[in-house]
Amino acid sequence: MRREQDAPATLTPKLRFPAFRDAPGWESEPMRKVYSFKGNNSLSRDKLNYERGTVKNIHYGDIHTKFSTHFDITKELVPYINPSEPLDAFKADNFCVEGDMIFADASEDLADIGKAIEIVRLNGERVVSGLHTILARQNEADLFLGFGGHLFKSKWVRTQIQKESQGSKVLGLSGGRLAKIEVPFPSLAEQQKIGECLTTLDEVIAAQSQKLDALKTHKKGLMQQLFPREGETIPRLRFPEFQAAPEWEEDKLGSVCELYQPVTLTSSDLTMTGEFLVYGANGIIGSHNEYNHEESEIAVTCRGATCGEVTTTKPQSWITGNAMVVKPRSNKMRKDFIFYYFKNHGLKSVISGSAQPQITRTGFAPLPISFPSPAEQQRIATCLTSLDDLITAHSAKLSALKTHKKGLMQQLFPSPETNEG
Repeated sequence: MRREQDAPATLTPKLRFPAFRDAPGWESEPMRKVYSFKGNNSLSRDKLNYERGTVKNIHYGDIHTKFSTHFDITKELVPYINPSEPLDAFKADNFCVEGDMIFADASEDLADIGKAIEIVRLNGERVVSGLHTILARQNEADLFLGFGGHLFKSKWVRTQIQKESQGSKVLGLSGGRLAKIEVPFPSLAEQQKIGECLTTLDEVIAAQSQKLDALKTHKKGLMQQLFPREGETIPRLRFPEFQAAPEWEEDKLGSVCELYQPVTLTSSDLTMTGEFLVYGANGIIGSHNEYNHEESEIAVTCRGATCGEVTTTKPQSWITGNAMVVKPRSNKMRKDFIFYYFKNHGLKSVISGSAQPQITRTGFAPLPISFPSPAEQQRIATCLTSLDDLITAHSAKLSALKTHKKGLMQQLFPSPETNEG
């Protein structure tokens, strides 16, 4: 890159790979020196399709919701511009090339304004930058392919972009304002090392996310088979020891379970330092110095936006009047089975009201519920609980990986604060 006379500022990250610990500090240049801005288009969704065309279009909504940070066209579902749309207005310089950055210039959320993707593979296809996007191309090869995607997710760069956004309900970002942010970068060799490290971690995170999604999908399908369909008395799948067992029995919920709303608490009774958890309309809503239920219970939110949500409470907790407790009247029914039965079937049918949705005891009690012997109930609940435990473990692993990456990003990329003192 041809530099101006005054030298750029230098920065040093907290963490560097061994080969670069004695290397010079990172350079920092205004984005306008590193990138030039190319043209985009304003084609709306109705001008796009997923079946045929010669040019593909990157819409800002897909940057927000679908596309990976490193955009590989062989791995993404990208719409075509409708064949009926004229392509004469598209200049050759405005077609994407590998190494380009594309930013979403509009968002209702500060966390997503200026969200970016780096084009790392086009596979010979023609692609343009679409509605509410900013297309940026390097002036010279200052950034290694794959490094830019990580760079524009780093904390300091993201903070600068957010400060340059404008608007109240809908935030906007212009190329002119984006051009002012400072872009830090080291040598190409160090960029490559950082990019490879973070990309590998991204691949591990993606694989873990896929495992978690697969487990959730498996659980959903398994539940649908372990419980009978509406109007049927035998599920499609039974454990071997129950395949010759009788058909499931059916009764009304109010006949086999006690339904009641406990005494509620006022907001002044809640504390964040109490010994016992408090369950209300939004799950755990605080704590209290006393509890009103000794055992774990099935609590169904009975009013508000989360009406119909089902929770298994912790032993020795307070359940407020915003939840309906469902307690078996005898050992004929198991709580853990009821929990999964509700999770599988849902409770929309017993919710009344639209502006203020609620579940009342009189509306809940007639709900038909089918059930097998207590032994089969236990087998079903134990199976699903084990699967839930596995899902929780994989979810915790995914969260740990994301936290690790966030911490690594904060150390691998510098900021002015890194160099204070």
